[in-house]
Amino acid sequence: MAFDEQPLAFDCAGDTLVGILARPELHTAARGVLVIVGGPQCRTGSHRQFTLLARDLARRGIPTLRFDYRGMGDSAGERRDFEQVDLDIRMALDLFFEQVPQLEEVVLWGLCDAASAALFYAHQDPRVSGLVLANPWVRTLEGQAKAQIKHYYRARLTDAATWRKVFSGKFDFRASVRGVLGALHKAVLPGRKARQGNRLLPERMRSAFERFGGPILLIISGEDLTAREFEDVVQASPSWRALLGTPRVTRQDLVEADHTFSRKAWKDQVADWTGEWLGSW
Repeated sequence: MAFDEQPLAFDCAGDTLVGILARPELHTAARGVLVIVGGPQCRTGSHRQFTLLARDLARRGIPTLRFDYRGMGDSAGERRDFEQVDLDIRMALDLFFEQVPQLEEVVLWGLCDAASAALFYAHQDPRVSGLVLANPWVRTLEGQAKAQIKHYYRARLTDAATWRKVFSGKFDFRASVRGVLGALHKAVLPGRKARQGNRLLPERMRSAFERFGGPILLIISGEDLTAREFEDVVQASPSWRALLGTPRVTRQDLVEADHTFSRKAWKDQVADWTGEWLGSW
């Protein structure tokens, strides 16, 4: 289906934000997608992922808006982290509904900490009917260190290339030992506390997941430390496992993919899963 792209500028607390709306020329769906960008990125995404995703969805008749929140890309204002962008998301949604009168509801699509931002925002706005969460960010110092030990350093012990370096004398033992010891030190420290009371990020993410009652598409890369950290959090928590086991959650795993789905085949698969899921409920 043919579509067009329209650059847009809109206000957010006195700062000008910039976005791109991909709009089908005919038969615009009543369910749109707002792509939230994780930092530090802009609305194109790594390897043009968000540009290509928006165009693919528009060809399917699904209007899609991607934008830079304050302090990122072409948008003005001070840079802020993923827990400080609720107003940016709300202003982008206001613009989306204004520009596309056919809209009745919107799905938020986020990768990494943008997935976390989408999850934190979703239950606050009845216009949000669903979420696509790709490799959600649940990082704490402790969780990061444990994931490095479990999924990186352990894997290197069975990696043939590592042992070839060892036997050829090219392996940097000192740097490797420093890395392992640093990870072990962080793993036994209390996790870094979030700024909201004393609740850690994974716990607050779980609470937001519970408060949002709509359908969720979870996309997980097989070759990504952020995804491994998320899986470790889920496996360690009966509450998380129960949430992900509910019928409203659809999970897709791309076993060979990296964090940003850098290959064309991976980006195409993510777009296909997103489009099919959007039409399934």
